[in-house]
Amino acid sequence: MSSHTTAPAAAAPGHSPAMTHRQVLEALSGIILGMFVALLAATITSTSMPRIVSDLGGSQHAYTWVVTATLLTQTVSTPLWGKFADLVNRKALVQIALVITVLSAAAAGFSHNIGTLIACRAVQGIGAGGLMALATVLVSDIVSPRERGRYMGLMGGVMAVSQVGGPLLGGVLTDAVGWRWNFFVGIPFAVVAILVLQKTLHLPQLPRRTAKIDYWGAALISVGVSLLLLWVTFAGNDFEWVSWQTFAMVGGAVVALVAAVLVERVVSEPIIPLHLFRNSTFVLAVIGSIAVGVGMFGTAVFLSQYLQLSRGKTPTESGLLTIPMVVGTMLAGIVLGRIISKTGRYKAIMIGGGVVFAAALFGMSTIDAHTSFVLISIYLFGLGLGVGALMQNLVLAVQNTLDIREMGAGTSTVAFFRSLGGAIGVSALGAVLANQVKDDIATGLAKAGVPASAMGDSGAVPDLSKVPGPIRTIIENAYADGISQIFLVAVPMAIIALVCVIFLKEIPLGTRSGVEQLLEQQSAGDRSQAAMAAGADTVGEELAAASVGDDGARAGDATGTPRA
Repeated sequence: MSSHTTAPAAAAPGHSPAMTHRQVLEALSGIILGMFVALLAATITSTSMPRIVSDLGGSQHAYTWVVTATLLTQTVSTPLWGKFADLVNRKALVQIALVITVLSAAAAGFSHNIGTLIACRAVQGIGAGGLMALATVLVSDIVSPRERGRYMGLMGGVMAVSQVGGPLLGGVLTDAVGWRWNFFVGIPFAVVAILVLQKTLHLPQLPRRTAKIDYWGAALISVGVSLLLLWVTFAGNDFEWVSWQTFAMVGGAVVALVAAVLVERVVSEPIIPLHLFRNSTFVLAVIGSIAVGVGMFGTAVFLSQYLQLSRGKTPTESGLLTIPMVVGTMLAGIVLGRIISKTGRYKAIMIGGGVVFAAALFGMSTIDAHTSFVLISIYLFGLGLGVGALMQNLVLAVQNTLDIREMGAGTSTVAFFRSLGGAIGVSALGAVLANQVKDDIATGLAKAGVPASAMGDSGAVPDLSKVPGPIRTIIENAYADGISQIFLVAVPMAIIALVCVIFLKEIPLGTRSGVEQLLEQQSAGDRSQAAMAAGADTVGEELAAASVGDDGARAGDATGTPRA
């Protein structure tokens, strides 16, 4: 497979060419636009999801799986994308990921039942996994760790815009023309992103290793993770926690994951290189990323249900009410990123972010159906600030310790575990919410003397516009109590992330980009080969001279003349 396009002007021998600020911005424009497409596809339905699932006749479990399906496929595909990034053309890969993301999103717009929607969202997760993993790897290619905070601020700003604009745009489209347009609106953005990437992303010709993909490892990891998520989702509702289904699912997951570890130990190009786990920074970042994933995805996904089903807000209003969280994330990305680039220090910022993250989750665990929106906005701002201070900087800390030849695999592995934490968080917290809401509604109906049959399918996501007043109040209180409960469950995960950051060893940020490191390694290899060739020539001359001397000595021996 052909490699990247020609680089900027070559440097003098022994030196690596550094990209100018303008060249970096041009290259980043395509990368950031690709990230924007992925995030827009992921966030645009967040405020519309209660209405979408209700229109398609889905249950609370179906609501959870519309999100979980995307996170699951994103999780299991991320290491594959990262491994491909170490082996083949990264520019082509990110364009392929864009095509997958948008075509699957458009297909989801034609869904007429909840099963089709879940399937389309699962395919969408494959593309999203590629876009998020490859964007981070490409940034490491063109920007040094020390300068990365400066440019990551731009990426954080775009992420914030997509996180605000996605829910808002989705809410407006749902209220104005219907929720199906949530899935169609991203197509023109994707086309533009592909064209911009083609024009602006120019990386130098770099040597690539022979592509050897660990398909067995990928399959076993996928099976193991999928079984765990299925078990977490359905246990306690469709079957008992202690049952043959639990033993089958958990046992199968353990067998698959143990087999995956054994495979990863022997294959030449493992999906997740196990030797990375000897790196303490990598291990702590992985554990911290899992915890952040649970706290971030596992709570934010259900926020729109609180706003719409407990507080009676429209999809558009729900989008507006999440702005404080997005502003917090944006400020963390831009302001804290610049501080890191200027000082080269990141640990203190991450510790502060961990404290704020835990405090904000605890604050959200105290809300009910009547909590002031001003207070909720403060909690959401803290939640965004904490996530912004932790999420990208955990990746930065790991990238700063990785060999450039394993940047793709290492970066994508951290993203894999973050997505895994998010998928497990959504599944587990979704199951907690479903059971809590079901029990609270049943209790509320019993106290009001209303038969349970008045609710119809008690597991379905309700349409409050069709529910009588007294029952509506019961539902609103049930969702408020259930969602505050899942925020409380997420607090220990934030504490785990904080502990990991505290024990993280701060290593001075490097000053060379990935491309510069690769070109320096290539230049050093060329010089080494030249030196070896020159040495071989010298040795050859010495051997020839020695041969002549030996011949002369042997001739002297033959005539009776002694050797010198």
